[in-house]
Amino acid sequence: MIRYRIQELLAEKQFKEGRRVTLIELAEATGISRVTLSKMVNQRGYGTLTDHLDKLCAFFGCRIEQLAEYIPDSEVVKKAGNDK
Repeated sequence: MIRYRIQELLAEKQFKEGRRVTLIELAEATGISRVTLSKMVNQRGYGTLTDHLDKLCAFFGCRIEQLAEYIPDSEVVKKAGNDK
């Protein structure tokens, strides 16, 4: 599964800039709909366009490996089992 680190990157940007940065601001700055961004943040395994990844990397000034991480399915199953 691919997990997007959008929330973490938003938090880092907020800390650096000393202001609140919302998904709405991110949507307006990148041209990616707020609904799509919300799905990327909240929906496990959500697939998106490489164009979106490109725009997010440009916005955050980061590399792709800072934006997304691979989590093996076996780890996802283990974590889900521990949530009970």
